[in-house]
Formats: sequence, C-alpha cells, structure tokens
Amino acid sequence: MSFDVNKLVRDNIRELTPYSSARDEFHGEAKVFLDANENSMGSPLIKWYNRYPDPYQTDLKKAISKVKGIAAEHIFLGNGSDECIDLLYRCFCEPKKDNVIICPPTYGMYEVSGNINDAEVRRAPLLQSFQLHIGQIEELVDEHTKMIWICSPNNPTGNSMKREDIETLLNNFNGLVVIDEAYINFSKHKSFIQELPDYPNLVVLQTFSKAWGLAALRLGIAFASTEIVRLLNKIKPPYNINQATQELATQALEEIGQVNDMIKELVGMRDALVRVFESMPLVEKVYPSDANFLLVKIKNARKIYEYLLTKGIVVRDRSNVQLCDNCLRITIGTEDEITLLVKAIREYSKK
Repeated sequence: MSFDVNKLVRDNIRELTPYSSARDEFHGEAKVFLDANENSMGSPLIKWYNRYPDPYQTDLKKAISKVKGIAAEHIFLGNGSDECIDLLYRCFCEPKKDNVIICPPTYGMYEVSGNINDAEVRRAPLLQSFQLHIGQIEELVDEHTKMIWICSPNNPTGNSMKREDIETLLNNFNGLVVIDEAYINFSKHKSFIQELPDYPNLVVLQTFSKAWGLAALRLGIAFASTEIVRLLNKIKPPYNINQATQELATQALEEIGQVNDMIKELVGMRDALVRVFESMPLVEKVYPSDANFLLVKIKNARKIYEYLLTKGIVVRDRSNVQLCDNCLRITIGTEDEITLLVKAIREYSKK
C-alpha cells in the first residue's frame, strides 16, 4: 500500500498560510520581548505568567520524548485529546463529502466531533466479544473514507482490541487509522507508538488525564509522522497549551515512579473489585478490563444507578449504548469510595 498524506489532507489546509508570531520567526535566545503586546509589568498572580507560552511546547515535548522513547518531532500536544480529535477532522475531512468509521460502543467524541465538522460518521459495531468487525469495516470503506477510529483499551467496554486486527487495517486502509490509547497505562498490552516508523497512516492518541492523574490540566498527545504533526501544528490555535499546564506536566514526568506505583495500586483494586462484584447476586457479568474502570452487567441497572445518586455516588449508566444493555461503567475510585459504593449496592439488594 502506498500512503501519501498530501493526497489525504483537505485542499484548503494544504494551501493554508498558518498564523505566525514573531516567536515562530525568531530562533535563538532573546533578552527583550516587545513583539506580542503583553503586559510588560507582569501579573498580580505569578511573575512570568504575563508572557505567552511556548507555542510548540518544546521543553515538554522533550520530556515526553524521554519517557515514551519517541522523537519530539513525532509529538503533537492538544488541549485534551478532544482537541487532537477535532483537529484531525478539520485537517483531513472535507465537510459534506468525506466520511469516517467508528466502532460502537466507543468514546462518544469521535461521533460528536464528526458531526460538528459535518463529516459522515459510519458505524461498524463491535462483535459480541467487543472486538473489531473487520469485514464490516472493510465494507464501509470507500474513496471518501478518511479515518478509522479505534479505542483500545476501549471505552466503555474496557477491553483491548486484537493487535492483528488493527495491523490488518493499517496494512490495507489508505487513510488514517487513529488508535486512542487513553487507558493504555492500565493494560499489559503494548502501545502502538513504537510502530510509527512502519505505518505512515498511524496516529496514536494518549492523555495525561488518566494514569497521570492530570485531567484538570487538559493535555492530550497525538503521536504521528512528522508530516501529520506538521499539518496539525499548521491549524492549531497559536498558544493552545497554557504555561501552567506545560510546567506542571513537565514536573509530573519526573515522577514516573510514583505514577507507576499508582497504576499498580489501581489495577490491584480493579481486580479485587471484580471479585467483589462477582459475588453479588445482582451482578450478571463483569467484563474483562484493561482500563481503570469496569463495565458491569447488573439487574435493574437504571434503578441501581438512580439509587446510588441518592447516596451521592455517581457512576455511568451505559444501558442505552449498543451491546451494553443493563450495564454500569464504574471507575476505580479510592478505597473509601469503593467501600461506599459496595455498601450502597448491597443495601439496595436487601430492599
């Protein structure tokens, strides 16, 4: 398969002259910045926050590069993974003309962002095993299919997709295969980021919101070819990652040992909670999970969901989602939070 990203990108994006600041044009060490109409007197909060942040997050990308083993030029940073998703649509999908394929049940923003960008969203539902239906995906592909979205480990089902199925798509689809690995740190499966040299049509999304515990900072990562990263940089807002986020994320990357300890603890609690749920008469099935949540098929899921709300406990009712009838998606909380959850479900079962 011969893949040419320039044939995939929208014409107007290919020809776009991006916004350029003086700091894009300047290279070297500057002492005086009088180019961006900042308040030179500083800020009442933090001295240096009167200045615009590095538009390309150079230091943060270097830190990510060391942790991930991927060259910095293959890294794009977004204001959450949702910005990465949106920019991929804007870059590659011509409104009212192009289409993408999603595999429900899956993360809802693939479809929402597709609708916002007026791209047709085609659905190839997962098999009963929650694995990809490769045959149906291939049937849906046509000359206007620009992207296939795959969430692995998947949200809301928690399972990882078979690697050989994803490789089949990468080898045979002449568009982008986007693998969302938001939960990869909780899985024993290998990330696809090391496969970037072999697949120019591969984009891998990761995030600081889950294992890194930095959801409030809004920092998503897209790993891709240098050509795709260049195109995303071309269309992103000039300063999409704020200074506080860049600084705090860089500091967090120095604490990888602590993060790994938290991951081990959460995985241990996840596995222990599986055993607790399986002992409950109300629970019909606990689906295998490679994430920091469980999908639980339970009798009267909606009523239990509403009962938990009366106790101040919020879980996610996924009963209206394809293949997830009577299912609750439950995040692995702290030990105290899980104790309250289990107690409340047991109280409900005695009613």
